[in-house]
Amino acid sequence: MSDAKKTGPVLAADGTPLKRSLNRALRRQKMRALMLIAPLLLFVLVAFIAPIADMLWRSVENQIVSETLPRTTQALQDFDAGSGDIPGDAVFEAAYYDLFVAAEAKLHTRLGSRLNYEQTGVSSLFRKSGRGLDDIGEVYQDQFKDLNKDWDKAEPWAQLMGDPAWLEKQADWQKGQSQPRFKLREGVAEILPRTAEQYRVFALFQQREEEKSPLNEEPWSAVHTALYQDLAAADLSGYSGPQAEMLKAADALVDSPDFETVDIKAAFEDIDKDWLEPDIWKTIKIYSPTLTNGYFLNAIDMEKSPDGPQFRDERQQIYGLLFKRTMFMSMVITISCIMLAYPIAYLLSNLPARTSNLLMILVLLPFWTSLLVRTSAWKVMLQQQGVINDVLVWLGLVADDARLTMINNQFGTIVAMTHILLPFMILPMYSVMSTIPPTYVRAAKSLGATNWTTFWRVYFPQSVPGIGAGSILVFILSIGYYITPEIVGGTTGTFISNRIAYHISSSLNWGLAAALGTILLAVVLLLYWAYDRIVGIDNVKLGG
Repeated sequence: MSDAKKTGPVLAADGTPLKRSLNRALRRQKMRALMLIAPLLLFVLVAFIAPIADMLWRSVENQIVSETLPRTTQALQDFDAGSGDIPGDAVFEAAYYDLFVAAEAKLHTRLGSRLNYEQTGVSSLFRKSGRGLDDIGEVYQDQFKDLNKDWDKAEPWAQLMGDPAWLEKQADWQKGQSQPRFKLREGVAEILPRTAEQYRVFALFQQREEEKSPLNEEPWSAVHTALYQDLAAADLSGYSGPQAEMLKAADALVDSPDFETVDIKAAFEDIDKDWLEPDIWKTIKIYSPTLTNGYFLNAIDMEKSPDGPQFRDERQQIYGLLFKRTMFMSMVITISCIMLAYPIAYLLSNLPARTSNLLMILVLLPFWTSLLVRTSAWKVMLQQQGVINDVLVWLGLVADDARLTMINNQFGTIVAMTHILLPFMILPMYSVMSTIPPTYVRAAKSLGATNWTTFWRVYFPQSVPGIGAGSILVFILSIGYYITPEIVGGTTGTFISNRIAYHISSSLNWGLAAALGTILLAVVLLLYWAYDRIVGIDNVKLGG
């Protein structure tokens, strides 16, 4: 037996095996390191990862259609959206009940706004329909009330539809307490299926949304419509449950020739003739899935159709143009900043420290001035009656009746944004150039190199990392700017970011804004990858 086996494992000072003690110490070190960076990780998660994840979700989320119109979307499954016909009576009936509940919950306007993004006019149609659906059920409600006033009271309805145990608990309920969940009476759903479903929706809505007792609230007119449909389809002469006499009398009334009925499809036409247009039903069916690629299709000037994705009419294609303009103008702004920043950074890095620091204050001075003020100043400078045009006219370079148009176009955006982003190019360049040893330049000249050769073959290659860092910074900042293009860009100088801001703050089409933002993020990452492959991100430096 070897000495190692005789002596056993190496022990620490406290008697525990050394290996276990080292592992424990290593775990403590890792936990301390994790605790030190935990605030930063939390900040990145909350301020960066979570918003991006939310943006990605909003760009495909489409639950509002299926959740607000569950019966309608189910009934539309067999509807041929490309046939050019309108759906049958079953779809109109489902839409009546869905829209009635949505109107009570104030969700029909939100749904209309969502579908209005895909078809203009849907928002006003849904808003108008929410006000007109009561007329359908009131025809039946009035006739049942004339027969027996109990049909317009809460308690007889609750006794007819509610479970006895629930009725007992609900009767003892006091405001401020948790209500017992509504439960249908056993067997009522078999004899009155539509009525049971609609009354259950009504009762649960009163309990959850209104915080009221169904024992004290008269049922919706839609419940009376459902009662008529059930009584017309069934024979209740043998019914002997709660409110039997009242229900049998109503059954007899429905069977009488004098009972007035309403055709739901005709009632929808009376509310608005657009309900008989196939396009509205086609839009509802196409956008009924809980997840959709419609926002992304809209973001690339396409749309969903019964036959699949297709490009919009050329007159409606705008986002492709905005993406191209954003990329082009951002590149022009970046190049302009390079050309202006390079000589400034070179001068700052080669001047004495005292003079360089004084001039650096002038470079940083714009950061102390509001972005809105700087942009507005350029609007004053560049307009046709502005300072620059006045000077050109005074010098005789431009006629007074032929003043230059330098604002509300691409030129104005490029000039203003170059001025605003120039410091972001100067600082990385200066940081890198200040670390280049001047002895390299003197050595090259001492070996016979000309000034141009010394600059191009010795100095410039060492300054490329600063150019790369500044270019990435300026380019990414420029494609996301929207305040400056909005003020000085007009119709031809705006960026895709202006459209994103419009959808977030004005049209409230957050799904399309999220899709546009996601595409812009993907483009930036793609360009970043291409830059890394061509130039190499390792060559980008902010200093020595």
